[in-house]
Amino acid sequence: MNMLKVGLATLGCKVNQCDSAALAESLKSAGFSITPFNAFADVYIINTCTVTAFADFQARQLIRRALRQNPAARVVVTGCYAQTEPRTLAGIEGVSHVVGNDHKHDIPELLFRPVSGTPQILAGDILKQRCFPSAPACGLAGRTRAFFKIQDGCSAFCSYCIVPFARGPSRSLPLGQVLDGARNFIARGFREIVLTGIHLGDYGHDLQPRTSLVRALNALLSNHPETRLRLSSIEPNEISNELLGLFKRFPNLCPHLHIPLQSGDDGILKSMKRRYDKAFYRALIENVIRTAEDIAVGIDVMVGFPGEGEKEFCSTMELLEKIPAAYLHVFPYSERPGTAAAKLSPKVPATVKKARAAALRELGANKREAFARRFPGKVLPVLVEQTRDKTTGLARGFSHNYLPVLLDKSTASLVNKIVNVRIDQIRDGKLIGRVLDE
Repeated sequence: MNMLKVGLATLGCKVNQCDSAALAESLKSAGFSITPFNAFADVYIINTCTVTAFADFQARQLIRRALRQNPAARVVVTGCYAQTEPRTLAGIEGVSHVVGNDHKHDIPELLFRPVSGTPQILAGDILKQRCFPSAPACGLAGRTRAFFKIQDGCSAFCSYCIVPFARGPSRSLPLGQVLDGARNFIARGFREIVLTGIHLGDYGHDLQPRTSLVRALNALLSNHPETRLRLSSIEPNEISNELLGLFKRFPNLCPHLHIPLQSGDDGILKSMKRRYDKAFYRALIENVIRTAEDIAVGIDVMVGFPGEGEKEFCSTMELLEKIPAAYLHVFPYSERPGTAAAKLSPKVPATVKKARAAALRELGANKREAFARRFPGKVLPVLVEQTRDKTTGLARGFSHNYLPVLLDKSTASLVNKIVNVRIDQIRDGKLIGRVLDE
């Protein structure tokens, strides 16, 4: 089995991408060769998402694509869809293994076993999981930023969300391993580490002794002042004054927070089993904006949740119009079997969901442009990426507050460096700046 070619495809969130990066490392260590998913391979592994019905559809498409490329290949389906619907996936012709999230780490060993005549299912009761899934800290291929999963699972059980059933309860990577993982990334040359998790703000509550995200950040930021730290999505009620105080104390904590709202209507928020109301959310955002200069606030918002009429949608629009967000991520509600919201009514027609999503995306585009227009004439620290801008061919990177910036210099010597850039102009919605130093 040594040097068999494995094609690996990933759907969904950054946590899933981190899982795939760790799986790729394990496969290479076991003697397998990783090849592009669209190429001929002996084994195809699909790491699935199941947050929406469309994500399920994408997974089934990838299964069919793999079998077209090599009808004799083993097809291993893993991830969240595999955890929640293993028998459905095992019933698809050509699938050889269905491996839940609780057994992802077993995949390299599975590939050494003889092929069985019937699909093999390896998926237990993930709600009983209590240990953080052990995996090496891996950077994503081709990235200058490292994505570091320090938390997995969720115990919140929002009514629309399948994630607790796919990922299990909230579990944290022990603090010592977080510090070791960060040192590993830095030793490999990464200048920015993005801390990620399914429910990142809950980090440390399950550990003995109990700890917190703030304590982990304190240790990381103080020990590595030359490395930028960025937070992925964090729940509104977990953004404490203590957390916000870190932005004032540590210039290497990127002024960027992604804070889900989901709805701006109190009745809908209650039906969603969210743990705040719109007054709390608005006051929180105002506090965040006051805390850190030029901080970028990104917002998740859902449209078409059961019971969302015109009045409820207008409440969401009105709230978001007043909030100085840097960008919006807009998602139409997708009914997930087994969730509490699946039983709620009235349902919102697909055409209405589509129109509401379009209206919010237009608002989001306006907010993104308004935020960017604050920065011509200012100097921003920019981490230069490996990829260039497709339209102009210029070098590109991200500022500390997550603005994409094109650079006047295109030399390869700037890649993976943090440089000071004076923003000169906005062209076609893109910031363009002049490098002041190298």
